[in-house]
Amino acid sequence: MAKRSGVLCYLLCYLQPKCKISASRKLSLKILLLTRAMEELEAEKAAREEEKVRYLGEKLPPLQFSGLNMDDLQKLCKQIHAKIDVVDEERYDCEAKVIKNNRDINELNLKVQDLGGKFKKPALRKVRVSADEMMRALFGSRNKGSMDLRANLKSVKKEDIKQEKEMNMEVGDWRKNVEAMSGMEGRKKMFDAAGGVQ
Repeated sequence: MAKRSGVLCYLLCYLQPKCKISASRKLSLKILLLTRAMEELEAEKAAREEEKVRYLGEKLPPLQFSGLNMDDLQKLCKQIHAKIDVVDEERYDCEAKVIKNNRDINELNLKVQDLGGKFKKPALRKVRVSADEMMRALFGSRNKGSMDLRANLKSVKKEDIKQEKEMNMEVGDWRKNVEAMSGMEGRKKMFDAAGGVQ
């Protein structure tokens, strides 16, 4: 314990800028820390291996096949299968708990981020982009048509406008047209206007 606290004191001095340590002393401290870390890692690894061996010794006692007849071997196989089923159920339950806990952790992280307001709106800047460039950016090369709106407009000639005005003048008041076309005289006028019998 005293040795570890001494290493930590040296490390703290090493991290603080006011403490002056020579380069050789820094190098020796680094080597000391690395060797200490390697020793602790090896000790942890050995402890894990011992725990594994102990656990397997408890859960899986050594099998003895000598002197067993066929019925005893079948009973032993059934017992082993029952133990395998129990272990599979435990494994499945543990996996389900891990998945649920991971999902809960992700949801809580999202809530923390929402509450903390870590999502900052970036400062937007004005960008001049033509309609063609915007369509190309949105749809890629799939958009072959041009977005020149003036080119897509229907061209209207002055003659067309004059013809529409004349037609509107001819139609005039619809009531007069209905009265004029009513009865036999109106039908005769429509027949004559259509070309009549030739």
